[in-house]
Amino acid sequence: MKVAADFRLLARNALRGKWTIAVVAGLIAMILGGVGSTGPEVNFTYDGHHSNLSVDYSGTTIISTNGGVAPELKALLFGGALYIGLAAIAFAALYFILSSVVGVGYARFNLELIDGEEASIGSLFTYLSHWKTTALAKLLQFVYILLWSLLLVIPGIMASYSYAMTKYILAEQPELTAQEALARSKELMYGNRWRLFCLQVSFIGWAILCIFTLAIGNLWLIPYMEAATAAFYREITGTTQTKPSSEEAETYEYYYSEEE
Repeated sequence: MKVAADFRLLARNALRGKWTIAVVAGLIAMILGGVGSTGPEVNFTYDGHHSNLSVDYSGTTIISTNGGVAPELKALLFGGALYIGLAAIAFAALYFILSSVVGVGYARFNLELIDGEEASIGSLFTYLSHWKTTALAKLLQFVYILLWSLLLVIPGIMASYSYAMTKYILAEQPELTAQEALARSKELMYGNRWRLFCLQVSFIGWAILCIFTLAIGNLWLIPYMEAATAAFYREITGTTQTKPSSEEAETYEYYYSEEE
């Protein structure tokens, strides 16, 4: 049974010579909400005297307007705020759908890396035709984790690990329903949640170093972590599709199985 160090080694070997495309793909996935981002937020506040409209992204205010409002403009402002709110809701819905598609596409990208295939940026948008399934899976995953979190923090954390493989499952079996993918992830992660937790914790040193780079280091850390997680998925499903390189074989004993 592989441990965190093995998955990190597999990730480094898969990324060797492919760091550029991995960083670009990771950056696009982050911007589009496929990983590590909640997307842009439109916020409007009005207290009867002052108003503020701002667009925030990843906790940073991109655009903000601050100022007083003349009484004769209050009604107009209220009407405008209504349209802005509706537009923000529509934009958020579209962004949620796109982020779900890109999330599954990014999982496929990392599986291609681990499998030694020719990974491409186009993989991020492969599942546009399956947007209903990806969006529903992401929504249900959020709802289930939220409901468990309402009980206690620990059940919520356990639920997040139970459904962590959903996007990888859909990347390989997009014909599944959202509920089937979630159920399959829960089944796979039974007995493996602690292993995934240990894998993620093993990157904590790198995460701390990224803080001192003003988070720029995340451009490399996220592809590294995602590739390692893809290797973890391959191991728990027993679907490793590539034979080891001579360097890997010399490093540790590697088990190979190929799906027909």
